[in-house]
Amino acid sequence: MKVTKSRSKSAGSKSGKRSKGAAITAHQASRKLTNKVSGTSSVRVLVGTRKGAFILEADGKRAKWDVRGPFFAGWEIYHMKGSPADPNRIYASQTSGWFGQIMQRSSDGGKTWETPGGEKMPKPGEFPVGKSNLFAYDTSDATGKPLTTHQFYDGTQHPWEFKRVWHLEPSLTDPDTAYAGIEDAAIFRTTNGGQTWQELAGLRGHTTGPKWQPGAGGMCLHTILIDPSNPARIFVAISAAGAFRTDDGGLTWKPINQGLRSQYIPDPTAEVGHCVHRIALNKSRPDTLFMQKHWDVMRSDNGGDSWREVSGNLPTDFGFCIDVHAHEPETVYVVPIKSDGEHFPMEGKLRVYRTRTGGDEWEPLTKGLPQRDCYVNVLRDAMAVDQLDSCGIYFGTTGGQVYCSANSGDTWAPIVHDLPAVLSVEVQTLQ
Repeated sequence: MKVTKSRSKSAGSKSGKRSKGAAITAHQASRKLTNKVSGTSSVRVLVGTRKGAFILEADGKRAKWDVRGPFFAGWEIYHMKGSPADPNRIYASQTSGWFGQIMQRSSDGGKTWETPGGEKMPKPGEFPVGKSNLFAYDTSDATGKPLTTHQFYDGTQHPWEFKRVWHLEPSLTDPDTAYAGIEDAAIFRTTNGGQTWQELAGLRGHTTGPKWQPGAGGMCLHTILIDPSNPARIFVAISAAGAFRTDDGGLTWKPINQGLRSQYIPDPTAEVGHCVHRIALNKSRPDTLFMQKHWDVMRSDNGGDSWREVSGNLPTDFGFCIDVHAHEPETVYVVPIKSDGEHFPMEGKLRVYRTRTGGDEWEPLTKGLPQRDCYVNVLRDAMAVDQLDSCGIYFGTTGGQVYCSANSGDTWAPIVHDLPAVLSVEVQTLQ
């Protein structure tokens, strides 16, 4: 059964469709060009949950796992991510609706943690203090933008208020540099290992800022992608404003939402206002982006300047997560969820869908996944891939399961069953 939305597909949404034969040829070519990872490699999976952080480790076979944690027990860990420049450097967002935001940093692969500014951990009932926990919107004349307002749920204007860090994205080349996406939507950067954070105010200060509006989960900047061929080019996504790109390291930004259509806003093809759930890319082809929107799976081949729908034969094109195979830029993974009102798999069957043709043609991957009575969700930051030659795919659920496929999705096995609800999953490939 295919879930249909109360709108028709836009004309031409299947344009540019690749033939299966062409896709296989491209797949074979990419495999020949892949730099194989040594059999001595291992993986480290970083899992953020509603009640703490966990680290899962295995060798390259990914058959036997060691589980460490919980770290920061009882706190929401919205995201953890390791530095590509130094895998021992890991950043974590520890947050609480009651006690605020704490930034955590590890320099030994997650064995020990510290607040980057040396602040003491607050006692129960105390609020965090210190510069490494301070995310202040920049309103200075030199580098900032005026603190205006944004649109609220009821259409009125509302002041910008910092709530939490949703996503951390370390620099590709410097372990002391990282970006943070926050709620209310803005992007911050540290260049001293998280001791202090500075807003890149050109994004929040964009002329469309007063039109941005929160989605159901808040007005969060949840996706940050750095172009590996050009670190000054960064893509971000905001719910519910849309996708944006900078080509000058964050000084100026432009909306990149042409081709998106959202039926629940006054102008379905507006410049901003779209609820983008996640964007992903393959590092070998950074101009090609894949998007899971509130409804629709989309593709861009020009760095986001225009998008086309590639939902194809998916049973429903609502979902949160999306990711791309490490070595095959046309192989993409999504987890379809029944609808925006029912956040669980259709028919209680947990299925990952894979395309090897860059979209339109999708196949269900079910071997090893529960196919009855499964009513979990997979959130936007809860899917990741490793860099091993036989690419591993990982995802976590709101039921506390973390699954791994060591063969690009053909078969699945649970790493753990009973964690708190999973908010994020990232993986490091170690040599």
